[in-house]
Order: sequence, then C-alpha cells, then structure tokens
Amino acid sequence: MLKKRLIPKLLIKHRPMGRSVRPVLVTTLSFADAQDVGDPVSQAKIYEAQLADELTVLNIDGTPIAGDEVMLGLIERLAGETFMPLCVGGGVRTIEDFGTLLNRGADKVSINAAALTSPQLIGDAAGRYGAQCVVVSIDFRRDTLDRWMVMHNHAALPTGRELLAWAREAVDRGAGELLLCDADRDGGGNGLNWQAGQQVAAAVPVPVVLSGGCGRAEHFVEGFALGGAEGVAAGTFFCFRDQNPMQTRAHIRNAGVPIRMET
Repeated sequence: MLKKRLIPKLLIKHRPMGRSVRPVLVTTLSFADAQDVGDPVSQAKIYEAQLADELTVLNIDGTPIAGDEVMLGLIERLAGETFMPLCVGGGVRTIEDFGTLLNRGADKVSINAAALTSPQLIGDAAGRYGAQCVVVSIDFRRDTLDRWMVMHNHAALPTGRELLAWAREAVDRGAGELLLCDADRDGGGNGLNWQAGQQVAAAVPVPVVLSGGCGRAEHFVEGFALGGAEGVAAGTFFCFRDQNPMQTRAHIRNAGVPIRMET
C-alpha cells in the first residue's frame, strides 16, 4: 500500500541583513502577517532527522526565480545538506525556470500564478521534464455563494475559476500533483479543509497534497482518511506547535493510516 507523506512547508521571504539579503523562514496567517522563524536550512535538517518525507519550499515574495541567487542558493544548500525530495515554488515564470530549479537540486517544481496566466506552461513543462516534476499549487477561498474559488496574488484577488474545474483542467494539461491550500485556514490551526480535498481527490487521477490549517495531529489524520490526500503539508504547525514530525507520524499511524515510521 502506498505510504502517505508528511511534508513540512518552508515559506521563504527575502530579508535584508546588513549589506546582504538572506532567505528567512516565516509563517503566515491567512497569507498575511509574516512572522520570522529563523534559518530554513537548520530547520530542514531538524525535519529530516524527524523523518519528514519531503519538503515544500515556497518563495512567498514571488520574485522571479531567474537570477534570484538568494533562492537558488538556498535550494542548492537544501539539496546538498539534506536528502529529502524538494518541491520548490514561487517566482517560476517560464519553462527555463523549471530547468534552472531542477539543475539546482529541486525534484519537483510548483507553479501557481504562472499556471493561471499561462496554462500551456503546465503541458510544456510536463512534456520536457515529465509530469512527476510538475506540481500545480492552488489557493482558494469560499465566496459569498458558498463556492470554493481559486485566488491569486497571495490569495487576495479572485480569478473567477472554481476550484474543482481548475483542478481538473490543470491535471488534463499535464500536472502530476496538486497542492491545495485554503487561504482562510492558513496558519489558524483550526483544521484542514478536507471536504474540498475530498472532492478534488475524487475527481483527479494524480496525488493531492492538502495544506492550510493543521493545528493538531488529528487534522493530519482527517486530511488523509477523510480528504483522500496523498500528502499533508504544514508550516506553522511544525514551527510553533508542541509536536514534531516524528510525534505526529506516530499519531497518524495509530489512527490506521499507512505512513513510514523508519528510515
């Protein structure tokens, strides 16, 4: 049976420090109120020691990845100093950006805004590098008509697309995985939107990763058992909650969810 994945999510901002700019790990609340946590590489090493299955690394400043040596240097360090698969996103604009990130050590590339504005990029990237490298990240909110609608620009602006329709289109175009985040639940610790995850997972033939809202180990279990997710990604939970990935993994296993328990 395929094991479920526990995925720490590293949100990165560029911070000026003296005469240089460095990547800093942050957490957010509803995609705003970024709070500095510390060095992302040090945190990644801790997650690896605690048996995280992979890392998702997102540049939430959205600076174009081409020529962004701050982020590219970070990805090289993460790839060189840890041994977990890396999914990297933020600032990806072109097919060449995929190649740049994969050459620097990423295993998968996540696209969000670029997929919305240039949907053909999904298929182009899948054709050149394989669908397994292409992750489409989808941020969404519930609107006044009780629909889950896709958002962009830090989940501040509506796209007019419904979640399920865009998820299907992204997969039809070649996405090998979807990363879903309910922006209203981001950083709140009140639970995943497993209902949305369940609908998407039932509608597409590729893995779905849920994020946004984990505050207790039970929330991961809900994402897997009720939401149909292949992976659950969390940032604030692992930075500030009194549990680490190893402890969380034990709760998930004890709930009967198949998950890796040793190296």
